[in-house]
Amino acid sequence: MSERIAIIGSNSFSGASFARHCLVEGVEVLGLSRSEEPSASFLPYRWLSAELQARWRFVQADLNEHPDRVIAALDAFAPSMVVNFAAQGMVAQSWLHPEHWYQTNVMANLRLHEALRRRTWLKKYVHVGTPEVYGSTSGVITESAPFNPSTPYAASRAACDLHLRTFFNQYQFPVVWTRAANVYGPGQQLYRIIPRTILSIKLGHKLQLHGGGHSVRSFIHIDDIAAATLAIARQAPTGECYHLSTPRFISIRALVEMICRLMSADFAQVAQITDDRPGKDAAYTLDSAKARQTLGWSDTVVLEEGVRATIAWVEEHFDVIRQQPFDYIHKP
Repeated sequence: MSERIAIIGSNSFSGASFARHCLVEGVEVLGLSRSEEPSASFLPYRWLSAELQARWRFVQADLNEHPDRVIAALDAFAPSMVVNFAAQGMVAQSWLHPEHWYQTNVMANLRLHEALRRRTWLKKYVHVGTPEVYGSTSGVITESAPFNPSTPYAASRAACDLHLRTFFNQYQFPVVWTRAANVYGPGQQLYRIIPRTILSIKLGHKLQLHGGGHSVRSFIHIDDIAAATLAIARQAPTGECYHLSTPRFISIRALVEMICRLMSADFAQVAQITDDRPGKDAAYTLDSAKARQTLGWSDTVVLEEGVRATIAWVEEHFDVIRQQPFDYIHKP
């Protein structure tokens, strides 16, 4: 029997990119998302050959609205590994309706985990988390850093991580966690900073730089994240957490300036400085030595190279992309 992985949140940028990586690696993949599949321009697994896509199947089911449908699809597929990308994201918007973030990121996930812990077919559950749980960091931090969430989004994700820790301790639930730096690459949502900057330049729109863009982040290509996630699903001992990051840290402003240079645009004409968002953390600087030393993983895509690939994706799919909404649209 071939290796089987179920991906919850498979329509997300990270989920769809991970699906692509798994299919290339010969894995049978079940994708689950609350919405129907979007345009193929935003689904990297749809860029593969028909032969590789033959190992893909998709079920539309919402963790909030149709939890029984999710579990029924998983039971029918019986994967040995489940990787969960599903979450209410977006930091600033979580202040507007925090109850939606807690409903999805805590309650819906709790129901899922309560069902999964009773499934004998499950050997590994990968919970894709976020460094937002640490709050603003000082220095390079390891996986043992204390939680200090500063937004409803971060607090809801931290609450779910703590809940999973109790399940691991009480039931030996086979969970492992990942917390990644800022991911990017072809197929990403248009409201994220790299595609948004590219589109602002192409369309002559002003790009708002919150707080002048002085926040520091590490940007890691989605192909490196996908490779690490599969290695963690296959190899990592249960109960462990892994940071996924590059050792290169860059301010948002410097990143935008880089994109402007690559596209021969004038930063002064592109960027507009605005007030910072409430609760925005100044820096995430993650130590990824654990994943490198214990899993043999390393990042391979240089930031400039990955940005060029993302520009090329926008160029290739521009007729479709320009018809899509550029801003985040909240779905409860």
